[in-house]
Amino acid sequence: MNPQPDMPELECAAGAPRRHRRIGPLATALAAFTLAGCGGSDYDTSTPESVLVVARAMVENGDADRLPELIDITPRDIAFDDGVTEASAIAEVKGKLSELLGRLWLVGEELQRQFPDETVDSLDEAVGMVNDATEDDWTDVIGGFLADPFEFLQVQEDRIEILDLGDGTAAVLWDDEPAFGGFMAMIETGDGWKVGVPIELVQDSEYWPQTRYEWSVVASMLLGIENSLEDFEREVRGGSFKSLSRAAERAGRIVGESVVVQGVIYAMMKRDADEDE
Repeated sequence: MNPQPDMPELECAAGAPRRHRRIGPLATALAAFTLAGCGGSDYDTSTPESVLVVARAMVENGDADRLPELIDITPRDIAFDDGVTEASAIAEVKGKLSELLGRLWLVGEELQRQFPDETVDSLDEAVGMVNDATEDDWTDVIGGFLADPFEFLQVQEDRIEILDLGDGTAAVLWDDEPAFGGFMAMIETGDGWKVGVPIELVQDSEYWPQTRYEWSVVASMLLGIENSLEDFEREVRGGSFKSLSRAAERAGRIVGESVVVQGVIYAMMKRDADEDE
């Protein structure tokens, strides 16, 4: 899991009109070379396609904690009773997500150090199940990522199609279907293209945070998941596992259980808040 060698610099040029492009190995390679000549660690996201390439580059460069930079959640122009704006509350959540992903990267590095010649046989099956919303999938998805993050991300890229709509937005298809039921898109911002959340859709959801307290709870949920990963990291460093597959299975299970518990707590909180209204 070492950073890839520096690539030769190429002249940056404006992209041609983009329509119905599928991300694949060749597109990834070409875009990676282009990115190397267009800012390096600044991670140029001047096209919707480049967002996926940058995400992979961040992982390869050990910058997994920077992945939240590729996410855009447009805040409402409001301040809560304590003076905190929704923009600040969202920034806090993204900060916790960054810490969580950083921890995930450290655990993955340690696993690769202990088991440099091993892979998880069920990786392909795990990738095929990534869209299923069952608890067991957490074992395969998290475990598969930790076992071989680069292969895992490559397979995901091959299943994604970006549809540039020509209006500063792009649709994301996963296996020819709207990703996450249409709750994921790409939008062009002043800082380049990012993965966006269609705010007009999610704010109508009963689970979308509406108050300062609810945003704080989301941040605490991410902290709880990170704490579970920290417990797992101690197990790894303590030599508790004899194989990568056993460690990956344990990682998926411990993270999955934490996600389920945190989700139940949040759902109950939202239900109680609705009943008090």
